[in-house]
Amino acid sequence: MHRDPAATAKTNAALMARRRAAMPTGLGQTYDVVADRAENAEVWDVEGKRYIDFGGGIAVLNTGHRHPKIVAAVKAQLDKVHHTCFQVLAYEPYIDLAERLIAKTPGDFAKKAYFLSTGAEAVENAVKIARAATKRQAVIAFGGGFHGRTLLGMALTGKVAPYKAGFGPFPAEIYHAEYPNALHGVSVADSLKSLEHIFKYDVEAERVAAIILEPVQGEGGFYIAPPEFAQALRRLCDKHGIVLIADEVQTGAGRTGTWLACEQWGVAPDMVTMAKSMAGGFPISAVIGRADLMDKPLPGGLGGTYAGNPLACAAALAVLDIFEEEKLLDRSKAVGETLVNGLKAIAAKHKAIGDVRALGAMVAVELFKNGDLHQPDADLTKRVCAEAIKRGLVMLSCGSYANVLRILVPLTVPQAQLEEGLKILADAFDAAVAG
Repeated sequence: MHRDPAATAKTNAALMARRRAAMPTGLGQTYDVVADRAENAEVWDVEGKRYIDFGGGIAVLNTGHRHPKIVAAVKAQLDKVHHTCFQVLAYEPYIDLAERLIAKTPGDFAKKAYFLSTGAEAVENAVKIARAATKRQAVIAFGGGFHGRTLLGMALTGKVAPYKAGFGPFPAEIYHAEYPNALHGVSVADSLKSLEHIFKYDVEAERVAAIILEPVQGEGGFYIAPPEFAQALRRLCDKHGIVLIADEVQTGAGRTGTWLACEQWGVAPDMVTMAKSMAGGFPISAVIGRADLMDKPLPGGLGGTYAGNPLACAAALAVLDIFEEEKLLDRSKAVGETLVNGLKAIAAKHKAIGDVRALGAMVAVELFKNGDLHQPDADLTKRVCAEAIKRGLVMLSCGSYANVLRILVPLTVPQAQLEEGLKILADAFDAAVAG
């Protein structure tokens, strides 16, 4: 039956009732809030309530909502061409973007790049390239990692509920090693030993096409891979002819204080995947890698109908300009410092906060019952988020035990709003703990 939108009250409750009637349960909903408009780090819902956005569309809005330069670039491109399918008729913004991303990607070797639509597509295509180049099949990922909701993406993801539960069987030849996590007793040596165990008990190194990891685990809890771990992986991959893939879908586009987090490793991966913030909210993803590897798939083996859409390419080029003009890498570090200082002040009051960690402006706090690192507190995490949204602050949680609060505020956030958000978060903690 056709529903007249004008006849329906524009309230969060009414719209969410329609949403639940029309959409499947599996499409999760963090908050019963319907956005109406947004500007930089602020969002207003359909009832006119204002929110400070500490979630950034899950790491998509490093340049904020509706940055005027992005809006202008997309409007200008819309007046020229908005789709041809790049594999049929090429267009210059795609070529420009590939050249600029290649120049910003670490590695003293020739590189090539191409574009897709989502982070999961980029990950799957990076694996395809690695398999084509090495003539091997096996891939090693890490526990706690997240690489997408497609079939191969789910197989690579190191978390069962909710991402893998009920969706198997998964593609074969995927193995999981331990990710280094000092807070929970997993050292770099432990992680490397788990890789040795895979080579000994599951698959010989000579059949492994790729090792893929997030420089900072996103959904897994914002755990940071130490540079010495990445360097050890680089040596291991070089020894056995394995392709090293850095999944920078969440860390990339300046979130960690460098354009790519792997710039802080001291070694270069063979391939990088990007998505999320690279185009400020427009759907595009990238695979950037060694030219000799990237050229291995045959013509037609790579691509996609909407991949590298002209509007998204124009937006991504604008994002690169904004980072340079507004010095957002410096701003990322400054935002991270403000957040860490503010969160440590909250932690001094609440012993439930067992850790405050950050790489640039990729910041998280982990909550435990009575500060006991053996008792993750998912309930308190949920209550803090609920108290925050009531007070006008969008927060996200994550982690294998759902006990981590993660902050992905736009890097363009005004300092006053950043501090206002921290004050709301402090109040939300007080209320959640008291409740």
